[in-house]
Amino acid sequence: MLQKFIKPVYAHCDIPCGIYETDSITNGATTCLRMIEKIEELGELDSTEKHNNFIRAVMIKEDHAQKCKDGLYVLWSDYFKPEHLERFPQLHETIWKATKQASKVKQTVSRAEAEALVAAVAEVAELFAQSKQK
Repeated sequence: MLQKFIKPVYAHCDIPCGIYETDSITNGATTCLRMIEKIEELGELDSTEKHNNFIRAVMIKEDHAQKCKDGLYVLWSDYFKPEHLERFPQLHETIWKATKQASKVKQTVSRAEAEALVAAVAEVAELFAQSKQK
């Protein structure tokens, strides 16, 4: 009876493993942009094949926007520490805005929103790279 109430839980690892990167969030953001470009290239959805490709592209966009959000949250909650906030006082707001932007990409099929996500993720990636420098 208890089995039906047990749900799988997913996390980065919380060991902490020390393995953090921004390639996956960059890939997620650029994939969202590329899927929107593919959707725009479809033009009129005047065939079953085009409709199918539209649905597939939207599903991939949604999946990668969520992966982007998840990766941002891991960096925010697990990688960045108080000493990073001292060096980068804009850190919380930068990551918060990037996660909000990933939500906007999920809510729309907008090239402008996807481009804004790519830019927001690049900003987070730059802070991450700078945090590695002494």
